[in-house]
Amino acid sequence: MNRKIKLIYLILILTLNFSCVEKNPTEKETIKSELAATSETDTLKFTSGIRAIFQDSKGNYWFGSLQEGVAVYNGKSFKYFTSNEGLFDNQIHSIQEDKEGVIWFDTQTGVSSYDGTRINNRTKANNENPQNFFPNQSNDDKTSKWMKSDNDLWFEAGNKAAVYRYDGQRLHFLELPPQKVLNPYDNLFAVTDISKGKNNMIWFATYAGVFGYNGIDFTIINDETLGFDRKIEPLHIRNIYEDSKGRLWLGNNGIGVLLKEGDSIINFSKKHRLIDPNSKRNGEKSPQGTLEHVFIIAEDNKGNIWFGDRDAGIWKFDGKQFENYTKKDGLTNDFVLSIYEDRNSELWFGMADGNIYKFNGKTFEKQF
Repeated sequence: MNRKIKLIYLILILTLNFSCVEKNPTEKETIKSELAATSETDTLKFTSGIRAIFQDSKGNYWFGSLQEGVAVYNGKSFKYFTSNEGLFDNQIHSIQEDKEGVIWFDTQTGVSSYDGTRINNRTKANNENPQNFFPNQSNDDKTSKWMKSDNDLWFEAGNKAAVYRYDGQRLHFLELPPQKVLNPYDNLFAVTDISKGKNNMIWFATYAGVFGYNGIDFTIINDETLGFDRKIEPLHIRNIYEDSKGRLWLGNNGIGVLLKEGDSIINFSKKHRLIDPNSKRNGEKSPQGTLEHVFIIAEDNKGNIWFGDRDAGIWKFDGKQFENYTKKDGLTNDFVLSIYEDRNSELWFGMADGNIYKFNGKTFEKQF
């Protein structure tokens, strides 16, 4: 009798063990699917506009906003950084990565970096942080000597007529060559955009002109060198880009796109009749079908040039023909702030309403 009880008890234990083994994978699968569902529904929370898009060496995507700081997307979820986490400012102008894998942010009021653990501010003295620019000095910037190398990172310097250069070791404050002050009430020579070019050239766009530096001397492009009448057709440069052919594109807020090829500079928008006949060449809103207020210019791997306009959506130029994409093509907004091609040759577009799209070759697909 005892043997039968023991046998029954043994059979019961084995049955329970097998049922637990079979049940565990089901529980794990349920948890995994719930996590996946959460990741898939996680979306970007920015609403103030996407000023910068960047893919780092690990494949993460970084998005810089106009007012809400930075978000990083690992393919499943977002992590956010704001001034509460140590960023200098919540308005992000550009995002870059150095050779050590540190992510750098150019903000409206200073330069910050992220080493994977913490945010470091780089452009104001703070005795608690030995990596800052000129430690043990006051907050006043001290000018360094102009020079450059291939691995430099370059940053705007807020409202100052200057830039920052990071050489891999320290950050240098560099004042631009002094220019004639056209309007003492405007920050006309504050840097609005930076582009690396051929022949060792780095280009700095400011509202009132362009400074090109090759490591030795400067090339200056402004109303005076162009022969423009500032009262009729003033430069107001928001974006600069040198393409793979060495052509220099200047996106203006008001007079459209200027194109420099060799020693020749033309108004590209005017040449292609993309300036409204009644345009006042200023910041007033332009009608659809124009290319007058250009805030971003980029090139894809096929050599197409892309323009992001404030009022008239996205433009693509293949060298011969134009294509224009607006809200009628499914976009939620006609104001384009950023265009970025990732390592997979996919084009990303950041809009002024905080939405982000990818172009699939024919249409725009909303990502976040």
